[in-house]
Amino acid sequence: MKALLPLTAALVLALSACKADDHASSADTAASKEPMPAASVPPASLPPSLPEPGEASGQPTSSQLAGWQGYGDLKLGSTVEEARQAWGGELNSSTPSEGGSCYQLTPKWATDKADVAFMIEHDHFVRYDVTTSKETAPGGGKVGMGEGQLRALYGDALSSMPHKYVEGGKYLSVSQGKDKLVFETGADGKVTSWRVGLPPQIDYVEGCA
Repeated sequence: MKALLPLTAALVLALSACKADDHASSADTAASKEPMPAASVPPASLPPSLPEPGEASGQPTSSQLAGWQGYGDLKLGSTVEEARQAWGGELNSSTPSEGGSCYQLTPKWATDKADVAFMIEHDHFVRYDVTTSKETAPGGGKVGMGEGQLRALYGDALSSMPHKYVEGGKYLSVSQGKDKLVFETGADGKVTSWRVGLPPQIDYVEGCA
């Protein structure tokens, strides 16, 4: 009986060691199933940037399109058909006065028909008018500027004459070759509109009226 006691104790110790090994193995398996820490998960790819307004449709947008020779791809002196094709987007059209050949085309995106208008006379694009401060004229002038600011930009090239309808208002103009830029100011001396075009249409103070 006494001889069996050491053998029994050895068996108990061996079984205890096996259970400890099984417990450690189970813990390692559970640990391997733990999710990766958030910091080690690679970030999701960012979506591609969205196109600018009008970019997807191919229609031009109002953003620094004004130039001495025209507006965007619309070139002064081109036929109305050439101008429409160059624009590539939808243009609204006014109705010519009775017996006249002068009318205006306006971009579909213009918030007001007077924001940007393209003058057509005798089936040719001859002038464009701007009344919004979102556009910048060739040389840097804008709606809302004072005469002093314009003179700082255009210097002695800027000529002046009284406005036909506004007391205290003026027409301030500058030319580059045959192309001419005219600013109209109100009684407060601030620019209310400007236009770029060819003679004689650039000097029509009533537009197509």
